[in-house]
This record gives sequence, structure tokens and C-alpha cells, in this order.
Amino acid sequence: MHHVVVDPEVPAEVAELFRRNGPLLSRIRAGWTPEPHSGSSKLAVRALQVCGALAGLLLLGVVLVAQGGQIFLFVAALFLFVAVIGHLAAKEPLEPETYEYDVYRQARWYEGRYLLPEDFDHSAELLRERTRQAVDYVLGSEVNGKGMLDDVRNSVMLPAQEWEISRLLAKLSALRGEHRDLARGGGSPEVFAAMEPLERALIASEAAVVARVEALERYAGHVADAERALRAQEQIELLRSRLPRYEELLAETGADAFAVPEIDGLSRDAARLEQALRDSVRSAQEAFRYLDGPAET
Repeated sequence: MHHVVVDPEVPAEVAELFRRNGPLLSRIRAGWTPEPHSGSSKLAVRALQVCGALAGLLLLGVVLVAQGGQIFLFVAALFLFVAVIGHLAAKEPLEPETYEYDVYRQARWYEGRYLLPEDFDHSAELLRERTRQAVDYVLGSEVNGKGMLDDVRNSVMLPAQEWEISRLLAKLSALRGEHRDLARGGGSPEVFAAMEPLERALIASEAAVVARVEALERYAGHVADAERALRAQEQIELLRSRLPRYEELLAETGADAFAVPEIDGLSRDAARLEQALRDSVRSAQEAFRYLDGPAET
């Protein structure tokens, strides 16, 4: 999948345009430009046609006046001129901007505010995908949709976290690529010795980004626990709502004295699940607060 990561500060309609057109953005990044827009040339031709018709009309008016003021002929010519202009306007309307041109224009305007698959090496792409999955899971969860988590802050902070992690991974990928190219080029022992601290810096930077990804995944894990507790609680509540029907059946059949204790235990099960749900949500909120720190640059 040609997944495009977009800065959350980019307008939503532009971000969606970028996400739908990853391959085209790659072509633009590689130097592709759309064909010159034909609308301006057609407008120039149309203007020349109108000016020519107007000049002809004026010339006809001068000739008619010079020949004795035959004004009715001039009026007829004026109506003919209006008809010609209307025909020119309806014949071939000006084309709107093409779709590709719109993507090109927005890509140039928001250069540096989106990232493409080619911005990530293999290791970074795996981390970026893990980040995306964690963020998508939390934002798409039922507990988040029901407002049991801080859904408003989630919708703002998690996309910002995904963008920041992706931006760091792209920068890390670029530096690793330059480092590998330099290492393949050979060099003296002194050069390799000088490269060692840089390599350690790359390793340390990747470890720091991995820690951020793992924090997101822990948060998503707590949300998954809350999801399971919520579904279990909903199922138990459904069973509790059916309990009177079972009690009525037992009474009508005379078997109420033999009612199994598990039926009476439904309330206790529901209470335990409700507590488990509260604990899961609390754990998720604590994990969220761990994420909600100052952004690293």
C-alpha cells in the first residue's frame, strides 16, 4: 500500500487528497510536472475572436453611417454580433484545472508536510507501520468512540505523535542511507574511526524512536483490554436483561427451587466486569498521560 503520512496541521481536504494520490506524489517528487494548462491559451484565442468580431462591427458601423446613416442596419449587425459572441461562449467552455494539476499545486505548496514510502528504509518502514496500526486501533476503538477515553485529546495528540515519529524515522532513514554510502565508498582507518560515533548516534536515535513506538503500542494494548472488558460487560448485561424470563419459566414449571446458582451469580459477574472495565480504562488513561509529554525534536 502506498501509504502517505501527512502533517495533521495540513487542512483535512488537502490531507485526504494526498492520501489518495501517493503514486502521483512520488512522480511529482521525482520531477514530474503536469502538461501546461490549456485554459489560458483558449482564453487568449477566445479574446482574439471577440476583438476581431468587435472590430468588424465598428467598421461596419462607420461604413453604414458614411453611406447615409442607415442605423437600422447597424442595429441588425449589433444583434448579429451578440449572437456570434454567445455562440463562441457556448461552443467550447474553458476547461477547469485538471485533477493532476491540483495535486501538483498542493504538493508544491505543502512541500515537506507529507512523507512517502520512499522516505523510509526497511527498518523505519516497519516502525512506521507499527505506529500507524497502534494509532488507528485506538482512534477506531469502541471505548474511544463512546468517550470512555479522552477521545478529544486522542484525536489531536495521536495523529501528532504519528507525524512526529514518522518525521524522525524519515530523517533517520536519510542519515542511515548517507552513512551506508560513505561506508561502502571505503576509506582509511581514521575515517572509519570517525564514523563510529556517528553510527552509535544513529543506533541511539533509533532506540529512542522505538521507545516512543512501544509506548504507543502499550497504550493500544490497554485500550484493547478495555475493549474486551466492555464487550464482556455488554454480554453480561444482555443476559441480566433476560433473567426475568428464565425466572418466570422456572416458576411456571415448578422448578424454581432447583434454579442453578449461576443465574444468581450474573449480578456478581456484571459487577466484576464493570470494575475490570474501569481498571482497564484507568490503565489506558495512565498510559496516555505517559505519552502526553513534551514533543522531542
